[in-house]
Amino acid sequence: MFTIRQILVRMRQGDRDREIARSGLMGRKKLGALRNQAAQHGWLDPQQPLPDDCALAILQQHRQQAVPAQCVSTLKDHEEQIAKWAAEGIQGTTIHAALVRNHGYTGSYSAVRRVLLRVAPVKVPDATMRLIFAPGEAAQVDFGAGPAMIDPVTGEIRKTWFFVITLCWSRHQYAEIVWNQTTMTWLACHRHAFQWFGGVPGRIIIDNAKCAITKACINDPTVQRSYAECAEGYLFKIDACPPHDPAKKGIVESGVKFIKKAFLPLRDFRDRDDANRQLQEWIRTEAGHRIHGTTRQAPLTQFVEVEKPLLQRLPETPPEISEWKQPKVHRDAHVQYAYCFYSVPFRLIGQQLWLRATDTTIRIYQEHELVATHPRLFQHGTASTVADHMPPEAQAWQSQDIQWCLRMAEAIGPHCYGVVHQLFADRVLVNLRTVQNILRLRDKHTPQRLEAACARALRFSNPRYGAIAQTLKKGLDQEPLSPVTPESGSTYTSGGRFLRDSATLFH
Repeated sequence: MFTIRQILVRMRQGDRDREIARSGLMGRKKLGALRNQAAQHGWLDPQQPLPDDCALAILQQHRQQAVPAQCVSTLKDHEEQIAKWAAEGIQGTTIHAALVRNHGYTGSYSAVRRVLLRVAPVKVPDATMRLIFAPGEAAQVDFGAGPAMIDPVTGEIRKTWFFVITLCWSRHQYAEIVWNQTTMTWLACHRHAFQWFGGVPGRIIIDNAKCAITKACINDPTVQRSYAECAEGYLFKIDACPPHDPAKKGIVESGVKFIKKAFLPLRDFRDRDDANRQLQEWIRTEAGHRIHGTTRQAPLTQFVEVEKPLLQRLPETPPEISEWKQPKVHRDAHVQYAYCFYSVPFRLIGQQLWLRATDTTIRIYQEHELVATHPRLFQHGTASTVADHMPPEAQAWQSQDIQWCLRMAEAIGPHCYGVVHQLFADRVLVNLRTVQNILRLRDKHTPQRLEAACARALRFSNPRYGAIAQTLKKGLDQEPLSPVTPESGSTYTSGGRFLRDSATLFH
């Protein structure tokens, strides 16, 4: 409308169409049509006021409708079908391929695109709202990809991350380079950030990372128990963004990009500690004193002068950083955490318990009841086992060792000690369980009967569990043993044709 108004002004001043066309405002043919319509409405009279933009728009619309169509689209017969496909959300290239495959269409994709521009439904633009925060009200948290560094333990090059928390009002931030995004790292970074700020914001806006949210949901998100415990200790509230909507924490998203572009390039780091030292020095000096693109203020100045006094005070005793897990009890009466194993009472085998891990201890709960406590292990594959947690059979195997068995057998009698000594002297078998089971026969029978059965086993050189158990079962231990008198030139005993002891056998 502004261009048409300029043309009308020049026409009223007496400029010819050739001169106006030479300035590039409009072609001579269109200028001629416009001059005729303007003359009909009396707009070329300098004494009359120029029409408003609404009248010019109506004139322009009539002129466009009067122009005959230059060509007919090759997809005129398919426009209805294309409109239907477009309403279903099918993309243009797929529509073009279907027309070529099913209808023998030979035109280009550009024709399909022109039809889509005419018939496709108009999409309502996505509107957003600028969020306004009060000083000390909220902070936003996110992770970003950090530089690759050498692990001091393994010597391998590992990927790192940097944790960023930005105060929403002043834009002052804290950042730290870490090795992983585990729950313990997440909680430790929060503690370091609150100490850096000297206070706690009232609300922490986060995404749905697994270290913080176990179930992402717009209405009913489930907070990680460890993070909820941290929030209760520091008196802040957790505000989880809706799933797949990072724009809700755009302040810290911009802070992550700023660190990637302004800090990481063209810097060398000896190790992670050196990188964190440089990063925090950069925040205090360069990033903190820059003029922020949105607030047009220096973040560190705004923080010190206004926001810091409005933060919540740090608790006198910082809450203990801990991680909660729900491991299942294995068949060996142990649960696993961080590739280490911790015992629980064997009656809980197969159940799912709560495990609370700190830097020093492991506590295991059945609902609210504490069932086991262990020192924290860090060497992968190691186990902490309490003997009382094991079943009686396992306790016997661990506590009733060879020396215990020898002492117990000696207390019962010399023949029992002889049987045990012969079994332990076997060069092939360990026989520890066999000896333990033989000694348990004293509970079912009496030590005196077991001693007599062992004497009979030694007499016949058969110190095996089965022979001793059968002797006790049949009561043969209560029968007297006849003395062995080997006959001259004979290897048989008087007790039976095929019964002979070792002395007779090797006479």
